[in-house]
Amino acid sequence: MALRPYQWEVIMPALEGKNIIIWLPTGTGKTRAAAYVTKRHLETVDGAKVVVLVNRVHLVTQHYEEFNRMLGGRWAIATLSGDMGPRAEFGHLTRKNDLLICTAELLQTALSSPEEGEHVELSAFSLIVVDECHHTHKDTVYNIILNRYLEQKLQRKQPLPQVLGLTASPGTGGASKLDKAIEHILQLCANLDTWRIMSPQNSRPQLLEHSHQPCKQYSLCQRRRQDPFGDMLKNLMDQIHDHLEKPEMNRDFGTQMYEQQVVELTREAAQAGLQQLRVYALHLRRYNDALLVHDTVRSLDALATLRDFYDRERVTKTQVLHAERWLLELFDDHKNTLNRLATCGPENPKLVTLEQILKEQFGSPGSHRGIIFTRTRQSAFSLLLWLQQQPGLQTMHIQAQMLIGAGSSSLNTHMTQKGQHEVIQKFRDGTLNLLVATSVAEEGLDIPQCNVVVCYGLLTNEISMVQMRGRARAAQSLYSFVANEGSRELQREHTSEAREMLMERAVAAIQKMDPAEYQAKIRDLQQATLLKRAAQAAQREHQCQQFQPEQVQLLCINCTIAVGHGSDLRKVEGTHHVNVNPNFSIYYNISQQPVTIHRDFKDWKPGGVISCRNCGELWGLQMIYKSVKLPILKIRSLLLETPRGRLQVKKWSRVPFLVPDFNYLQHCAQNLPDYSWD
Repeated sequence: MALRPYQWEVIMPALEGKNIIIWLPTGTGKTRAAAYVTKRHLETVDGAKVVVLVNRVHLVTQHYEEFNRMLGGRWAIATLSGDMGPRAEFGHLTRKNDLLICTAELLQTALSSPEEGEHVELSAFSLIVVDECHHTHKDTVYNIILNRYLEQKLQRKQPLPQVLGLTASPGTGGASKLDKAIEHILQLCANLDTWRIMSPQNSRPQLLEHSHQPCKQYSLCQRRRQDPFGDMLKNLMDQIHDHLEKPEMNRDFGTQMYEQQVVELTREAAQAGLQQLRVYALHLRRYNDALLVHDTVRSLDALATLRDFYDRERVTKTQVLHAERWLLELFDDHKNTLNRLATCGPENPKLVTLEQILKEQFGSPGSHRGIIFTRTRQSAFSLLLWLQQQPGLQTMHIQAQMLIGAGSSSLNTHMTQKGQHEVIQKFRDGTLNLLVATSVAEEGLDIPQCNVVVCYGLLTNEISMVQMRGRARAAQSLYSFVANEGSRELQREHTSEAREMLMERAVAAIQKMDPAEYQAKIRDLQQATLLKRAAQAAQREHQCQQFQPEQVQLLCINCTIAVGHGSDLRKVEGTHHVNVNPNFSIYYNISQQPVTIHRDFKDWKPGGVISCRNCGELWGLQMIYKSVKLPILKIRSLLLETPRGRLQVKKWSRVPFLVPDFNYLQHCAQNLPDYSWD
């Protein structure tokens, strides 16, 4: 486990107890350098306690392997992620172990928890390692944790842990000018309380020997010359637009900009109580989603997404509005034609290009392992299906699987940590040789044999480009960018290349700054950050106290029927918002089939899906908490009728009234039957 000269060079200040960011290219051993710093820290600091924070659940296991090799079994190590099922409480594990490797959300929960066994203070740790530390900005969980650190620092609360950040790509914050890029990276340094951002200077030649940059190629293609399927989808969208009476709306169908426009229209219509308009906007978004799928994969895949949507509409909606009836008929009238066009239409040129890349790489001599990066779980699923059904690839001995993140869709449940680990392990040992992945695989995935990376029709930034490219770890690797000629994706990739160079110039400029000037800028930025945070917290507190809970009515977002008040709500475990009014049950139906969540929770398990009894709109799911059945509500399924008008909010944290915590014992006592002892 010897370190290379450039690793020694970058860790020296950390061995002296200073806070630093290690900036090294992907695949050059940042984690090993951090593991060595951890080892020395545990050896030399009395009562040392280290926590390693990661932002992806599959990195917990990967980092454990690296740190365990370095630490050689001399210290107690625990691993934690929110997907691991029942576990000992965080505070208890902190006291029992020398090193914790966990997802950042779990540390943040423990820092905020009032429960003795779960709660932990930052001062419990003497070293915090922040993996992929470029995420320490804005309202990310990393930054929330480090903001707590800064508060304690400026209040002169001691002791504070040492901080070690790791990144291959500090980013530019979207800057196009050097001064703005410098400002962005200085803010990152301030957030992590960084003494210096370290990269090799004297040992740069040795770094270049071990930094394998893949060969980059642009695999560009023309759009479909004829697109009868896409044209029909756009024609149907035009017909829906004619019902909107919104001539000012653009009709740039099949773009993410158009998607943002209809999302905003959906929100405005809901708040104004314009049910028909909201329904039109919702269906337009589904057609736009289908166009995006059509542009990425096959017409048949796009049609499948629309069929799934309309099949669910027929099953779930009980009260059908005039707009919904017309939209169902519109799709039904054209679905056979759409099916014929999808079956017989021209092949997607991007898929033709992708097939050519895979044939060239996997058909050449030697062992090959690759990753195809795509934007959504839907496109990952469709690409995998295409790979399995493509005759020209059957002889290539391609063994492919998806690697996607958490969340659920109509096609597949979320991928658990166990599922991700199994796929990664099979890819590592060669049982699988091709992954179709979303951004979950962008960062940290360390497979030395991976030699093919395809960025498939993605809008990148400089960080995601560096991270994706860095998955190609083997010598003489390929990084292929697949997009249409003249597309926004191509323009963005060129911009990302320019910003990567700007990022390097900005880091170099910061490293050359006078130390006193640098420290003064860091202090100023930290004070400004805390003032801004305090102002935001005060604003949020004011926002959530605008109304008394009983003043706010809860309405179904689809049919706008009133179903309760804010005073009926409680928070379970600080996260799940439930309605505790026993009369609420008259407003919803519950499915017999329990929701499948591949994860065990400490005090509850999921029941069935709940939906509006009046119109069928999905509201959430039932929670069986200890012995009590409670409906968990999604805020996006509700409208809030306030004394100042209707609101639709995206997060429960933005509701304009206070929601108290759920009291289990009180709830049980209030709902006990009355017994007579006469």
